[in-house]
Amino acid sequence: MTAESDPAPLFCRLFSAVLVLLWSGSPVSRAGSEQDSRPNFVLMMLDDLGIGDIGCYGNHTIRTPNIDRLAAEGVKLTQHLSAAPLCTPSRSAFMTGRYALRSGLGSTGRVQVILFLAGSGGLPPNETTFAKLLQKQGYTTGIVGKWHLGVNCESRNDHCHHPNNHGFDFFYGLPFTLFSDCKPGAGKGVLVDMQETLWLMFMLLALAFLTLLPVRVAGLLRIPGTLLLFLAALSLLSFTVWFVPFELLRTWNCIIMRNGEVLEQPMKLETLNARLMREAQGFVERHRDKPFLLFLSLAHVHTPLFVSEDFAGKSKHGLYGDNVEEADWMIGRMMDTIQRLNLSEKTLMYFTSDHGGHIEEGPRGGWNGIYRGGKAMGGWEGGIRVPGIFRWPGRLIPGREVSEPTSLMDVFPTVVKLAGGALPEDRILDGHDLMPLLENRSSRSEHEFMFHYCGMYLNAVRWHPTNSDSIFKVHFFTPNFSPAGAVGCYDINICLCHGEFVTYHSPPLVFDLSRDPSESLPLTPDTEPLFSEVLERVERAVTEHRRSLRPVEKQLSWEKVLWKPWLQPCCGTFPFCSCQEISSTQHTH
Repeated sequence: MTAESDPAPLFCRLFSAVLVLLWSGSPVSRAGSEQDSRPNFVLMMLDDLGIGDIGCYGNHTIRTPNIDRLAAEGVKLTQHLSAAPLCTPSRSAFMTGRYALRSGLGSTGRVQVILFLAGSGGLPPNETTFAKLLQKQGYTTGIVGKWHLGVNCESRNDHCHHPNNHGFDFFYGLPFTLFSDCKPGAGKGVLVDMQETLWLMFMLLALAFLTLLPVRVAGLLRIPGTLLLFLAALSLLSFTVWFVPFELLRTWNCIIMRNGEVLEQPMKLETLNARLMREAQGFVERHRDKPFLLFLSLAHVHTPLFVSEDFAGKSKHGLYGDNVEEADWMIGRMMDTIQRLNLSEKTLMYFTSDHGGHIEEGPRGGWNGIYRGGKAMGGWEGGIRVPGIFRWPGRLIPGREVSEPTSLMDVFPTVVKLAGGALPEDRILDGHDLMPLLENRSSRSEHEFMFHYCGMYLNAVRWHPTNSDSIFKVHFFTPNFSPAGAVGCYDINICLCHGEFVTYHSPPLVFDLSRDPSESLPLTPDTEPLFSEVLERVERAVTEHRRSLRPVEKQLSWEKVLWKPWLQPCCGTFPFCSCQEISSTQHTH
């Protein structure tokens, strides 16, 4: 047989040609190449952390070497802003890239966050989170830590607001948040005045019943039996309405879940941080070979403060400092995990806080640096200016600072675009892609105007004029501090946004943050030539912004917020809900 007649060389040449085509030109090969180039995401958020509590943002007392290292190896944002000064609306905006009132999570009264895990309000199922879009791109998505955006709508296990229904393949942590009730001996934190009223009502009714009953028995007066029955029933009802939802709050609200299963009820704070770290590291290790997104949402440093034994008494700033330093250690553990698995150059890491520190908590609360105000104070800088650090070795120039206005809402379009996804076209997004700023391809933020809300009420507007370094902020109203001369709402512990709790300003207060970041000296027509133009441009922007708003169902109404026993997550048979997580058990997903 001649060489020309031997079929083997011909077969080899054809096989080689097919391999070349598959390698260089096929859709499968291109998709695989693109997938390999897409980054992982580790998004890390603290709770109630003040921007002044971090070393790289000016703190010289509390030690935060790991967060400082993250900033030194990445890009630090110095005008990074939360979309709301409270947990629930801020986290809603972060997840969706949209102001919270677009999701119905703005408040019109005193209830500004979700108060009961068994309420029916929360992040609506029709909202699109960045996790949902990354799932479509083949990412494995997980959240470890705090959620605080609701669980159920109509039944105990419908999980309509649950993280698993909002794009997260895996959830471990607190479906609610930390309140004082979660730590024995820390006091009460939910509708305390209502609790006192119900208790007083019960005492008065019980006293009336116990007074009239012996009078009737002794025959001193003719007391109708129906009146005694009525008083007894009212007394029992008022006791039940007080005791069941409020005295058992630790059981109802302070729980740990893995996906849809309640693991611990009530939760033990002593081992919580170790378990959160175990789950976060385990998630990364399990999914290191394919694209993943992890949202590490720490319970620190929200009150009630708790700290692991290794960090107790170690800070120069008391128990609060101990909490910050333990949180910094946890951030360092995540950085070390990414490095140990050789994922540093494939992973965009992000660090922030959901809003500013709660200054009414005194030494138990955060420090907001030079910025005025704090948590729940509408648009004052102290409540919305937060740390913002991005690290991506090989992609972002280390040690850079960006002073342009940016938002937690910007994380949504940034991660979706980097993951190769398409931004939704059926809804308005308020965030913008940060990569041009982070990579120094642009020197200007796309946020010409930013709108700062106090509940459902537009509190302030930020204007960064084109071709100008000025950043004007206009306050339409401000919270009334108490007592007189204070810098917070100490009489009620947290500021409110309506009625007698605020003062409207005519004309509005105007500040130039580029010259007065502490918002200490309002501008006047005499001190600012552009005063009238600022008010005019802001008014036009507000009109245009309000045209973009659509009516949505309110998620923080009394009807949706109050405790509903049929919605209560429970391990065991309701109402006998009690279980403890076996920490030594290894879990996989």
